[in-house]
Amino acid sequence: MLKDKDLLGLQHLSADEINLILDGAVATKKFLEGDRKCSEVLKGRTLVTLFYENSTRTRTSFELAAKYLGANVVNISVATSSVQKGETLVDTGKTLDSMKVDFIAIRHPMAGAPALLAKNVAASVINGGDGMHEHPTQALLDIFTLKERYGKIEGLKVAILGDIKHSRVALSNLFGLTKLGAETYMYAPGTMLPKDIAALGAHVANSREEAVEGADAVMGLRIQLERMNGGLFPSAGEYAKYFGIDDGLMKYAKKGAIILHPGPVNRGVELPPALIDGETSFINRQVTNGLAVRMSILKLLDGYRGVRL
Repeated sequence: MLKDKDLLGLQHLSADEINLILDGAVATKKFLEGDRKCSEVLKGRTLVTLFYENSTRTRTSFELAAKYLGANVVNISVATSSVQKGETLVDTGKTLDSMKVDFIAIRHPMAGAPALLAKNVAASVINGGDGMHEHPTQALLDIFTLKERYGKIEGLKVAILGDIKHSRVALSNLFGLTKLGAETYMYAPGTMLPKDIAALGAHVANSREEAVEGADAVMGLRIQLERMNGGLFPSAGEYAKYFGIDDGLMKYAKKGAIILHPGPVNRGVELPPALIDGETSFINRQVTNGLAVRMSILKLLDGYRGVRL
């Protein structure tokens, strides 16, 4: 069982807890690969997805993870909810708590929103991404994908390129990979790189080639225009040329190095179609592994729930 009733980020999660989730994902991945995806592990439990931002992969993954484990799922559309009438996040949470829900998966544009919700509800809160802070389940599925491929995390070199400043995925990966003994190299335009990222354990590269040299995995990040106040790069074409990942750049990585991306991918910008759809691309496998990881998390957090009737 995890130390807390909530999963809010990897910064305060121990290496043992991360490995506990990863070990659980091995079993749930086998379940997913079976003919029948029908379990009663979470029968009688209810998951609410409360997303204040758009999402396809994460939201659907949470919903399917819960359903495959036998839980009920309620999807709240913020655009048509009482939030539009001025209801606060805390009041929304207390309303859901009064309805006796067990899990709340939340995505919110403000950093710290899941933590605020968690303090005010008895339900287990799972952070599906908060502002430019963390996206723990995405990082966990990325790490699981790496461990599945290489059998370990310790000693791996992972290069992360792209819009690091606005990426909660990059930050959560940095926390998780560092705790498990991997080296994380980052490269981005100066306008898209946090000034203090090195203090958190990242190796800040001076070039794309330095970041990717000898890497076991190369991760591209989506340009998050919705979080930018102004133009931080001249054009998509120039970004692809100077900061994107292409065949020429991958020659610097280890032979057989894998391609990762949290999605959705801006084709031809962060990555060309040939790499996205190529043999070394693990992007689709990441999606499957996201289900396995979120199922593992729900099972572990269920230990905090009361006795079923």
